[in-house]
Amino acid sequence: MAEENQTSTAEFLLLGFSDLRTLQGPLFWLVLLVYLVTLLGNSLIIFLTQASPVLHSPMYFFLRHLSLVELLYTTDIVPRILADLTSSHPQIISFWSCATQMYFFIVLGISECCLLTAMAYDRYAAICQPLYYSTLMNQQACAAMVGTSWIMGIITATTHSSLIFTLPFPRRPIIPHFLCDILPVLRLASAGKHRSEISVITATVVFIMIPFSLIVTSYARILGAILAMASTQSRRKVFSTCSSHLLVVSLFFGTASITYIRPRAGSSVTTDRILSLFYTVVTPMLNPIIYTLRNKEVTGALKHTMRRWVPQP
Repeated sequence: MAEENQTSTAEFLLLGFSDLRTLQGPLFWLVLLVYLVTLLGNSLIIFLTQASPVLHSPMYFFLRHLSLVELLYTTDIVPRILADLTSSHPQIISFWSCATQMYFFIVLGISECCLLTAMAYDRYAAICQPLYYSTLMNQQACAAMVGTSWIMGIITATTHSSLIFTLPFPRRPIIPHFLCDILPVLRLASAGKHRSEISVITATVVFIMIPFSLIVTSYARILGAILAMASTQSRRKVFSTCSSHLLVVSLFFGTASITYIRPRAGSSVTTDRILSLFYTVVTPMLNPIIYTLRNKEVTGALKHTMRRWVPQP
């Protein structure tokens, strides 16, 4: 029995939503619709920030890379969800497919976390250090920040995947989730998982709490600079340049904190899946909508592009 319970695993079973059969049909069409809107919205942001000279600034350079991360992030997860929603039984996923999905899930999640921090620093430099902004946020500095974001994601994903997928698992374990997320897979390990749990907790602190603290620090200084302005109109104008980013940060770190930092006691499989569905499927759709609707420069570039490409009656 010990050998059977601690064997190398060739495949996993993803529970998905097979235990909620009455919801699978509506969920399929809802997830598909959200996915299509996500692809369209993020692709539009990438196109606009590349094609419009008005949007050739550090803030939109970061936004373009954020949209690219969102596209890859949701594509790593959603096609598998859609395929699983067409079946009423748990679906088989191979060991290497599960490891690959988790690897890119971590790479893209950590990269997004770092990019949001870089965007907060960009707003701090623009508002609090305007005389030095062009020096602090030159092309080389921006490229270095984006590159560092990807490197941090790759390092973290390599470390976590190596630790988790070298642990022994039961034969054909069932993952009570719709994706190979860190915690659900780690909880299936039959031995030696404490080492990986420590790694997960450490990474959570480093890549959620520290970036969030840096963002809070940046916005605390931005708030101080805004309050020091004499004109109410100037305050509103400056704050409007930060509002979209603040909303995106709240969505990202709010859902990540609830999912990965909240106590395990009292949580349920259904609650975990609903939260994960929100931050893996819904949030990537909301980000381009937030930046499009709440940003005058983006909406202006969109209108200008439509006038150029769409024939006028």
